[in-house]
Amino acid sequence: MRKYFILLLILLAACGFDHNRPTGLMIEFIRQPEQINVLDPKPEFSWMVPAEVKYQKAFQIQVASSKSKLKKNEADIWDSGKITSKRSVEVEYDGSELKDNTTYHWRVKIWDRQGRETNFSIIQSFTTGILNDYATTKNSFQSNLIKPIKFIKTGDLHYFVDFGKDAFGTLLLLDIKPSFADTMIIHFGENANGNRVDRDPQGSIRYQKVTLLLEPGKSEYKVNLPANRRNTNGAAIRLPDSMGVIMPFRYCEIENCKVDLKAENIQQKIFTYFFDDNESYFESSDTILNQVWALCKYSIKATSFTGFYVDGDRERIPYEADAYINQLGHYYTDREYSMARVTNEYFIDHPTWPTEWILHTVPMFYYDFMFTGNIESVRHYYEDLKQKTLLSLAREDGLISFQKVTSEIMTQIGFSDSKARIRDIVDWPPGQKDTGWKLARPEGERDGYEFGPINTVVNSFHYQNLKLMAELAGYFGKTEDAKYFSERAEKVKSSINEKLLNKEKGIYTDGEVSQHSSLHANMFPLAFDIVPIEYKNSVVEFIKSRGMACSVYGAQYLLEGLLSAGEDEYALSLMTATHDRSWWNMISSGSTITMEAWDMKYKPNSDWNHAWGAAPANIIPGYLWGIKPIKPGFSSAEIKPQLDGLQTSKIIVPTIRGSIKAEYQNKGDSKEFIIWIPGNMECKFDLTHESFNIIYVNEEEIEQRNKKFALHPGFNKITIK
Repeated sequence: MRKYFILLLILLAACGFDHNRPTGLMIEFIRQPEQINVLDPKPEFSWMVPAEVKYQKAFQIQVASSKSKLKKNEADIWDSGKITSKRSVEVEYDGSELKDNTTYHWRVKIWDRQGRETNFSIIQSFTTGILNDYATTKNSFQSNLIKPIKFIKTGDLHYFVDFGKDAFGTLLLLDIKPSFADTMIIHFGENANGNRVDRDPQGSIRYQKVTLLLEPGKSEYKVNLPANRRNTNGAAIRLPDSMGVIMPFRYCEIENCKVDLKAENIQQKIFTYFFDDNESYFESSDTILNQVWALCKYSIKATSFTGFYVDGDRERIPYEADAYINQLGHYYTDREYSMARVTNEYFIDHPTWPTEWILHTVPMFYYDFMFTGNIESVRHYYEDLKQKTLLSLAREDGLISFQKVTSEIMTQIGFSDSKARIRDIVDWPPGQKDTGWKLARPEGERDGYEFGPINTVVNSFHYQNLKLMAELAGYFGKTEDAKYFSERAEKVKSSINEKLLNKEKGIYTDGEVSQHSSLHANMFPLAFDIVPIEYKNSVVEFIKSRGMACSVYGAQYLLEGLLSAGEDEYALSLMTATHDRSWWNMISSGSTITMEAWDMKYKPNSDWNHAWGAAPANIIPGYLWGIKPIKPGFSSAEIKPQLDGLQTSKIIVPTIRGSIKAEYQNKGDSKEFIIWIPGNMECKFDLTHESFNIIYVNEEEIEQRNKKFALHPGFNKITIK
């Protein structure tokens, strides 16, 4: 099996790569721009450099008004000429002014470090819309028709249908021939009891009863679903008119069906944002982890139906914390970046009320830059991002408190209602006393957190914001700002460790006036690298003593912290747990999209279509395998695996430069890694978490103390003993 996967790696890497031309063309992050309107008057071009070329030294872009002109080497719109540059992603257009509502065609060729020239790429076409000084181009929606995996006639005129997965869409009846007018009754649902749609599901699990009028002579029907007032009004994201009303469902039950219905007569028509399932892959020796990965990957795709990262079907409203987890999961499951940028920019003028949610804005813009290499969005919203750090709430020691909020500050951070007020959240839902719900955990998902004026979780986020703003300012030359944010970050970190760390116990308290220590007050400082090295063990041990005492949202940071501290086996045990606070519980409950809470009893109004529960979609590739960008646009990557809890694993991670493909096998007396790096990417392989005596790279022994070393584009084999 292993040798076939190695062969597959090589074939996949070669597929579409002709060493005579670049491949994987994108404009404005879009892989199939023929389906959309480009809005940027100076759009950016990206392409993949074949691994055989290794590294690009120069490129030439040509843009023309027709394909025929390009084929004749007539670039009447722009010919860049040979430009000495290794840049292959997000290269800005620099030709004559583009016109509105016009179709253009482009291609690119490159030179390697030895000066060898490739052929031109294929020609890609794109059409402009109404061009703006600054605009983010959205990708297209796509629809798919899903056939039943189970179709049963359960009684006279009665059928039950299972489409296999929950998805947002509607129902089609095809090639049926009613001989007289009649009314068919259809029940839609996310849950089923046996061969019957659950008509009274818990919480926000969806159910809908619809009648369909059949007419003689009409053989095809699209079921028109009634709109849900809550998720189609107010702040809810509106769907395109062409999509119509859709709802999440997996099952349907049909009553009073007086036509001879067969499985081929019924299909689920589902809608998602543009998504390519083949861009990512994960498999391991742990079958539960494999199913958790598949659940989380599908959740990212299935919940993309609005074109924004929303909270699920109940509200269809973007919230920053939900969006952050969605964004990272999306980057690791598809080569798609436009949805994240559209959502991030939405939050500039549409923030939500929790303090910590506001503090997710800067990280979202930061990772947009790191994964794409395009700083336009950061540059355009830079002054807004400075406000989103909540520096205006800081006291002299650098620590912030929501109690300092004023109407002026609310306006500065993007609220249209200056009378609104942010407040700390820590995690959700809160305790039973605050909700009125009967909860299995009366303290809610906050692990008994004690709130006070100075909150450890909030200030950990504030530190992270300042640190990331320092990096962003440095990337585009704002040296004074970079220095300022860096110094502020160190001040906040020092104050957190001086005033919020109980040095006798070696753990953090919930706040300045609290004697209580929760999981959250410790996992966030660990995740954001605030913990002094001498207290790291005590903080980690305390965190491990609390188990999964946080929500599905909090699990993102719990796992980040644990894996950053080298606690891979414990983190893996949390991802593969089978108790009722686990991803396996979601699967065994019957949900095929991650749930809003670990179980319905932990949040009685929960839904079954909430991707903020999909943390493993980014944690598995980004932390367990340790594949991350360390320079913008993945020009430089890091692979820092922590796979001791697994015997084998295989993974494909999409990047804007092409896919990183890898295999791991623990042979007992040795471990072997097969890594394929795409062209024009520098990559550092980090074995810091491994112990070994001998290391071989491509069969050659290297210095055993050298735990960090470079991998080159193409095939790499690493063996440690």
